[in-house]
Amino acid sequence: MRYTENEVMEFVRENEVKFIRLAFCDLFGAQKNISITAEELPRAFAGGISFDASAIEGFLNVDRSDLFLFPEPDTLAVLPWRPGRGRAARLFCEIRHPDGSPFEGDGRYLLKKACARAREMGYLCQIGPECEFYLFELDEKGNPTTLPIDTAGYLDVAPADRGENIRRDICLTLEEMGIVPESFHHEQGPGQNEIDFRYSDALTAADQVVTFKGAVRTMAAQNGMFASFLPKPMLDCAGSGFHINMSLSKDGRNIFQNGGGRHCPEAEGFLAGILARVREITAILNPLTNSYRRFGAFEAPRYITWSHSNRSQLIRIPAVTGEYARLELRSPDPACNPYFAFALLIHAGLDGVGQGLALPAACEHDLYRAGETLLAAYERLPADLGEALDLLEQSELARRVLPADTIAKFLSAKRRAQAANLRAEDPFGLEHRTDFLRY
Repeated sequence: MRYTENEVMEFVRENEVKFIRLAFCDLFGAQKNISITAEELPRAFAGGISFDASAIEGFLNVDRSDLFLFPEPDTLAVLPWRPGRGRAARLFCEIRHPDGSPFEGDGRYLLKKACARAREMGYLCQIGPECEFYLFELDEKGNPTTLPIDTAGYLDVAPADRGENIRRDICLTLEEMGIVPESFHHEQGPGQNEIDFRYSDALTAADQVVTFKGAVRTMAAQNGMFASFLPKPMLDCAGSGFHINMSLSKDGRNIFQNGGGRHCPEAEGFLAGILARVREITAILNPLTNSYRRFGAFEAPRYITWSHSNRSQLIRIPAVTGEYARLELRSPDPACNPYFAFALLIHAGLDGVGQGLALPAACEHDLYRAGETLLAAYERLPADLGEALDLLEQSELARRVLPADTIAKFLSAKRRAQAANLRAEDPFGLEHRTDFLRY
């Protein structure tokens, strides 16, 4: 539901909402917020609420540290786990400088620009994410362990699947927040789960990813569990992916609809643009040392290929028709910043459309079992975070889409993390459990 400022304030009064969380994301996609009382909401809409941007890694330096949060009324959602007295709601925010200009490093602002470019070219980009996560036991002190809550496998059911009830609670919670889950199930790994939600415009989809991760963590904690979105939390088990389904509509028609296996030139150009740029933006799509432990195994392709239905390819075109026709990018993981990821992918695809890039031939082989001779014919994704960061630093696309200061701070932070893992000789890439607890 879309709200105006007046409608938000009326809703807050009528539903006895006491606290408002003004939410935004840092450079790495982690949600941050400032809470205000409902009485302060008119002031927030009119002039914003200030915060110290130098205390948010990757934002501003201490000598120029004031930024302001301006709530966006159409992102209102009540937090279902905070009912009754002290009821709370959340609003995502625009981040602005004191002079009212947008903060250049705000992921929502950058994604809005990508969506605006698509509209100027006559397209609407819609995205439907698929997000996997693990659920772990807590110890007697309530601290996370690395013991999964069950030993179930793909599509198993209770009682082997101990995540069934919590997935149901998560989906009911998301529905109360205006997010429509499409399906959910136990994934391949022990204690691993997946929840998919219906496609929407790119900005709404990114907001929903952030909301989803917060809801999963909250519901897990309330059920005595720990939720982890780390790409590879257990070395010998399936990694967690963040598959990104994308479609383009023009004049109300999904251009990924095809007949006889053929696609229109614009759809092929969009797909070709992503294939051409994916190596140089992999550091954004897969931002942790741990991310690269996942590549090359089932569900996590390593080579830059595409096909219809074949799940060993980087991009597949699922065997669906009509409004659900789309491409599915299978390399990203849930540690990424969804705003940066979606913005870069949209620009890459639109570049392909604008340049009329030709789509390479589809690869029909099972690349998880292919021999080295066959694999040598295909370009691969970066082998580790270091290679990915070097490619990002050289990327023309990244320099065009992301502010230079944002790229520099991202590179600096990620290279420090990579160095910490190398010193620790950590086979998981967990930075002494820091990433496990954070993601």
